[in-house]
Amino acid sequence: MSKLTDLPKRILIGRALRSDRLGETLLPKRIALPVFASDPLSSVAYAPGEVLLVLSIAGVSAYQYSPWIAAAVVVLMFTVVASYRQNVHAYPSGGGDYEVANTNLGPRAGLTVASALLVDYVLTVAVSISSGVENLGSAVYFVIEHKVLSAVVIILLLTLMNLRGVKESGKLFAIPTYVFVFGVFTMIAWGAYKGLVLDDTMRAPTADFEIKPEQQGLAGLAMVFLLLRAFSSGCAALTGVEAISNGVPAFRKPKSRNAATTLLLMGGLAVTMFCGIIGLAMASDVRMAENPAHDLIDNGQPVGPGYVQDPVISQVAAAVFGEQSFFFVLLAAATALVLFLAANTAYNGFPLLGSILAQDRYLPRQLHTRGDRLTFSNGIVLLSGAAMLLVWVYDADSTKLIQLYIVGVFVSFTLSQTGMVRHWNRHLRTERDPGVRRHMIRSRAINAFGAFFTGLVLVVVLVTKFTHGAWVALLGMVIFYGTMSAIRRHYDRVSDEIAAPDEPSDDSVRPSRVHSIVLVSKVHRPTLRALAYAKLMRSDKLEALSIDVDPAETKALKEEWDRRGINIPLKILHSPYREITRPIVEYVRSLRRESPRDAVSVIIPEYVVGHWWEHLLHNQSALRLKGRLLFTPGVMVTSVPYQLQSSELAKKRARKRQDWNAPGSVRRGPVNEQTKEPSGRS
Repeated sequence: MSKLTDLPKRILIGRALRSDRLGETLLPKRIALPVFASDPLSSVAYAPGEVLLVLSIAGVSAYQYSPWIAAAVVVLMFTVVASYRQNVHAYPSGGGDYEVANTNLGPRAGLTVASALLVDYVLTVAVSISSGVENLGSAVYFVIEHKVLSAVVIILLLTLMNLRGVKESGKLFAIPTYVFVFGVFTMIAWGAYKGLVLDDTMRAPTADFEIKPEQQGLAGLAMVFLLLRAFSSGCAALTGVEAISNGVPAFRKPKSRNAATTLLLMGGLAVTMFCGIIGLAMASDVRMAENPAHDLIDNGQPVGPGYVQDPVISQVAAAVFGEQSFFFVLLAAATALVLFLAANTAYNGFPLLGSILAQDRYLPRQLHTRGDRLTFSNGIVLLSGAAMLLVWVYDADSTKLIQLYIVGVFVSFTLSQTGMVRHWNRHLRTERDPGVRRHMIRSRAINAFGAFFTGLVLVVVLVTKFTHGAWVALLGMVIFYGTMSAIRRHYDRVSDEIAAPDEPSDDSVRPSRVHSIVLVSKVHRPTLRALAYAKLMRSDKLEALSIDVDPAETKALKEEWDRRGINIPLKILHSPYREITRPIVEYVRSLRRESPRDAVSVIIPEYVVGHWWEHLLHNQSALRLKGRLLFTPGVMVTSVPYQLQSSELAKKRARKRQDWNAPGSVRRGPVNEQTKEPSGRS
């Protein structure tokens, strides 16, 4: 079985890495940018479209407000970036928002932030992949016809790439991300040159369409509410900003400074591309509608259900470069690919956060274990499974999924920045150096403004998106919060129960006597070995035990026992219903009732086989019996293995693969990072 699973595993994810090679997986800034910032960079492919979709409810006249909404998103982006630059310097250990909230606001706030981030990471994968499928579908019709299948296949491919390791996946993701950034900046520059210098009229494919307003004559509070909803949709451009603060340990030294520089670079690129696409969309008369089949009018008639609405970035590229031109195809391919790879932000954030939560006993300990390639492979697999479930439930529709989005982001933003304010207040009470105090006061002001602004946006998001699907994200947060609280209570209860007391207890008191029982079915080599082992135990009482389910076999066993002159008493338990496990368990429990201070040792002969299918043919009764006896206090179960010839063959096969790690090898604890990092500029 090992051979069958080990070879495919090595082909798919590569050879296992030693723990002391962790330093080789650390990232320079040029690789860290696409790894951790691909989500906010790629969100410019769908965030402008979400703004126009919401504004289209009031008709094309509402598009005039899109520049102001873009300006508000820019202010918010730089506020969040400036705030998180304080975070990465103050908390470089990788806990990010969770560590900040947990340390400064208490465990409940920390758990709330963790729940919000876990939900948001799952949604990041689902939204990015679904949006990428839609962009690719504008060029490849098969993909749009099989959206869910295509999305699931891409998630599986991303899972494999991330299981191979952060650095390897980062190198794969860097090229498409940089091609996408280059393509968008080229489109913005060429579009600005054509419009401002050449005075060329750029027309989007939908420029001649009319929009049928869903709500006529919106004004007053209704219009304000619509603008707030459009702003909350545009805030999707901020998703993934927090991933850099969670991923500081993955940067090369100096970690905090490199992470802060990457944050600033990411913010500048994202807002420039976002504003540029909004501006070109207005200049080329892009038309978008939430229900295009009925609300987009072409020559006086609705376009109908057969019409496929292309994303804003595709329409702008068609207007600037021309449809099916080289740069149009290049940007379309890069956009689709970078949206797929944007999920990598979550693939780096979710497993790392899961590892920290597991270390704090809020999630199963298996999530704290590094896999063969020094990645948190269990967290990667869990994230993929949750994302595939969401994609299937919502039919890989990014418009539906995005309504669930960004709630968790702004919950974590707000609590994190509030925690940072308390962090600076605590340090200001003890700091006396005037220069350091000035720096702390400036940082506190930045975080205080960030907390106020993101808190305000959180209220807007909840009010405007709750009935459109945000309640699902809130429900997911509640489920995560409840589950993690229950796991922590379980671990705490177990820890308290098994803690060694300072004073003597029943667990440290030597049993009065040991009553050993050797289970016997026939007199053969495994039985003789088990009996020989039992004699070495120096038990106060030793007996062999057999179950009578076939009188002829029991008679033969007694005769063979007497013939060999085995000097151990043989006890026969009759089983009229041909059961084996129940009579043994009841007999053992009766011994415990008679002498509660005695220990009962049950010794079971077992075969050791070398093929997986042989396990199905042997030791089944022993497995069931051990499972039952585990719940009986004062009972110790000992297996005495007898190696069959097939196990010897398996041992020889294992020697040939002794340099390979067996699949499922347990690796526990943090990897020692005190290794010499490779030289090179970051």
